[in-house]
Amino acid sequence: MTILLTTLNAKYIHLNLAIRLLYSLNQQHKGLSWREFTIKEKPEDIANAIAHYDVVAFSCYIWNIKQTLAVARALKALRPGIKVLLGGPEVSYDFEVFLERPEVDFVILGEGEIPFGRFLNEYPEIASIENLAYKTAEGIQVTKKTLNFDLAGYAGINPYIFDQQEELEKKVGYIETSRGCPYKCEFCLASLDNKVRFLPNADLKANLLYLMQHGSVIKFLDRTFNIKRDFTIDIFQFILQHRRPNNVFQFEITADIVHPDIVQFIQEHVPPGVFRFEIGIQTVNQKANLEVSRKQNFEKTSAIVRQLRDKIEMHLDLIVGLPLDEWDDIKYSIEQVFALHPPELQLGFLKFLRGTPVREKYEKYGYVFDPEPPYQIIESNYLSKEQLHAITQLEEALEIYWNKKRATTTLRYVSEHYSTFDFLLALGQQFDKESNFHQHTLNEIYDILDRFVKSQYSEDTYLHGLVAFDYYMRPTTKPQVRYVHEIDRADRTKIIEQLGLNHHKYRHVVIPTPFRISASENDVLLPEPSITVFEYNAQSRPITYSVPVLLQPITE
Repeated sequence: MTILLTTLNAKYIHLNLAIRLLYSLNQQHKGLSWREFTIKEKPEDIANAIAHYDVVAFSCYIWNIKQTLAVARALKALRPGIKVLLGGPEVSYDFEVFLERPEVDFVILGEGEIPFGRFLNEYPEIASIENLAYKTAEGIQVTKKTLNFDLAGYAGINPYIFDQQEELEKKVGYIETSRGCPYKCEFCLASLDNKVRFLPNADLKANLLYLMQHGSVIKFLDRTFNIKRDFTIDIFQFILQHRRPNNVFQFEITADIVHPDIVQFIQEHVPPGVFRFEIGIQTVNQKANLEVSRKQNFEKTSAIVRQLRDKIEMHLDLIVGLPLDEWDDIKYSIEQVFALHPPELQLGFLKFLRGTPVREKYEKYGYVFDPEPPYQIIESNYLSKEQLHAITQLEEALEIYWNKKRATTTLRYVSEHYSTFDFLLALGQQFDKESNFHQHTLNEIYDILDRFVKSQYSEDTYLHGLVAFDYYMRPTTKPQVRYVHEIDRADRTKIIEQLGLNHHKYRHVVIPTPFRISASENDVLLPEPSITVFEYNAQSRPITYSVPVLLQPITE
């Protein structure tokens, strides 16, 4: 039997750990291969490339299940006798829905190591394989059992040893140190496995070292990396001892349980920009947290974010649509979390994943959700369709102007003087009217922001100046002059000469601003009118200089 382990990744830069682990455990099986594709490739092209196998086994997730099933249909059209096996979190629950499809022959439920290994060794005699569902003339057959693979079985296994080393440098590598999660958040599949198990430490470090030597960005898949203080510090120390300058490491952590010793270690030893923390805050509303069996102390979380933000790049997550989370609660959560000014704030919408308690209890809260992946909320007893649509517009504005760093100075000021929620909500609505969230030019982004601010905040000239500042701070080459008129050419020349700048080598924009850039801290703006000079070198963001208004030369 020839069998292919495969998946459709969301992007070319992603690597799938699951198929690599299964291949590594079963590499001795003659006829077993592995290969990856992306969801952007045509199903017919993928099918043509893999139709010569006897069995094709797909790793399935909410982001690739539609495309995976399309490939399976294309395979059956090319070779009706080919067998299709599905595994992964998307098909482990409600598996009957998938086996009812003519293009699917087998589904593995839960962790795949044990049932997949037995499938390889026993096919076509599969009746005794536990957690393998399949079709017979009598209907769907399965023997379900809690099967947890002993992670000690990964001793001596390096799942990336079969990759071309030069390819690892271009992609995002994934590594797991543990499985399971100690929490029971009802919207998350990880909550269904409350027993945390750790991989063999020596082998984990060997594989991590291999990824550091040959890769670049490394993401840890653990749902709560910082469960154990000593283990967390030990891995951090190992990384700092062996990392290369281009290595970046991302962890999912629970911030309110970060041990003081971990904080101290980071502050004393971790250079800025090496670690990224993804922190799922989800909501600040404690009633909503408790309703989905979630524990969180937002005050402690905020304290950790503030203590570590100079060292760690923070990615904070919120979820819109949780039970008991109404419009005002969501507004409060967004404003409280945005006030922390994380480099990235992801605003997600509740998804009803197969197998999760929140999906099973959806009627209790009046939920209506999309029956197709990603099973996103449409409405509930707490949010109408119209309210959810408005928040999606806010989310788009948040992504364009904050997460993509187009107007961070403007939005910081807004969060200190106005309602961030109201600002982004109205800005998102205006953007939706005047342009397209997913197809627009860079100038459109700033044009819409400039018109919005001048219309809705007409008396705040300081805010108007910040929009122009963000526009000029974005490019590496001199942009078209917009939003604020440059000062007279003669005065511009005198200021550039006064500052000793090289106008032959670099390009400059010189504009009046209602603020002065601090000489000691370049990202601090002081509320004093000045002349601001932007110097562009075509390689990095512009260098800025401030000249007090009283010292500026006067054109004769």
